[in-house]
Amino acid sequence: MRVCLLASGSKGNAIYVESRRSRILIDAGLSAREIRKRLAVIGVHAEDLDAIFVTHEHSDHIRGLGPLARMCQLPVYLHHQTRAALSDIGSLPIVEEFDAGENLAWRDLAIHSFPVTHDSVAPVGFVIETDEGKVGVATDLGIATRLVSDRLKNCRVLILESNHDEDMLRDGPYPWPLKQRVRSNHGHLSNNAAAHLLESVLWEGLDAVFLAHLSETNNHPQLAERCAREILESQDRCRPHLVVGAQHETSFCYQV
Repeated sequence: MRVCLLASGSKGNAIYVESRRSRILIDAGLSAREIRKRLAVIGVHAEDLDAIFVTHEHSDHIRGLGPLARMCQLPVYLHHQTRAALSDIGSLPIVEEFDAGENLAWRDLAIHSFPVTHDSVAPVGFVIETDEGKVGVATDLGIATRLVSDRLKNCRVLILESNHDEDMLRDGPYPWPLKQRVRSNHGHLSNNAAAHLLESVLWEGLDAVFLAHLSETNNHPQLAERCAREILESQDRCRPHLVVGAQHETSFCYQV
């Protein structure tokens, strides 16, 4: 199993997950050309991808979806309401629609979708089950519900949103309505909220935690890392590798 954040932030998101028989993307929020470049950094050709799974329709998650899917003839898996909301990305070669909560089988992967609270039509997170363990993805959510926490339990790798520092958001340059949107139950998780979510899903088999979707305006990597590390250092069940995702470069790859 290999997991890597190709990009993470408000300007584009893409996650690469590889198992023994599958190579998939979760979201394609960069241009197709840039996704190709980021994949090349980790030694992967875009033509070797098998499928793209989409969390929701915001542009920072689907910018390169149409061109990449057409270029590489990739099947795209997405919620049926998300598909209806994508009216301007052109044709997709193969589309597989699902409902939130549905379990999907792909080669040697079992992919479990679950609903999250975000201001899009039908946002979902994913748990990707491989022979080497589970990967949990929850990157755009205003609140970590009990359902989210339950679904992310017993994952070997976690990719969690840690979007903003509450003080930086409050005192920062965003207009008030946008601040209210970000901090709402349908916005984005703060560093503190992400740390609480992390605390609720710690277990002895957790190997890696990726902090994702950091705001370039309302956060610093050191602040996000500090909040998560305080939780990790206060317990003795696990000592996972902690990775802070970046917008402009590919992150460290976790590999079994």
